[in-house]
Amino acid sequence: MPVIDPALQERAAGIRMLVLDVDGVLTDGRLYLDNAGNEMKAFNTRDGLGMKALQSCGIEVAVITGRKSAIVSQRMDQLGIRHVYQGREDKLNAFEHLLSATDLTAEQVCFAGDDWIDLPVLLKVGLAVSVADADEYVKERVHWVTRRNGGEGAVREICNLLLAAQSQDTVILEKILAS
Repeated sequence: MPVIDPALQERAAGIRMLVLDVDGVLTDGRLYLDNAGNEMKAFNTRDGLGMKALQSCGIEVAVITGRKSAIVSQRMDQLGIRHVYQGREDKLNAFEHLLSATDLTAEQVCFAGDDWIDLPVLLKVGLAVSVADADEYVKERVHWVTRRNGGEGAVREICNLLLAAQSQDTVILEKILAS
């Protein structure tokens, strides 16, 4: 695992929940529509494994997205993610509801976003992250920017950071190798 900046390490060590935007973070941000109006999204399986690893260590995962999609519901069900807020253009309101529902503080949350609509939440959390291809204005206002783009393994980078900062990465690897 790469060496983590001490200030980033400290922030990541206290995180109890990862909250993700969908379009542009969990996906590449493009909307795929066929001639019948059916929507398609591509999710990275490595991101999924990272989210499952976090959950196995007691770190919850949630999503807050401005759009509403049955595809997102299906993928989050597959991953066992219970806190799914869709169609929420006021992401701060959804975030405050999430904090109330989980009894967590904003400082215990890592939020990953990519565009202006994510800024109200990014400016409140203990660890604000953007993906490499996020809007420049957003990237200038977060604690950390991933090396990878949204939908291309950026979420896995975030998961790996949290696992390493909390000394859980080797625990997960040992469990996998022992099976």
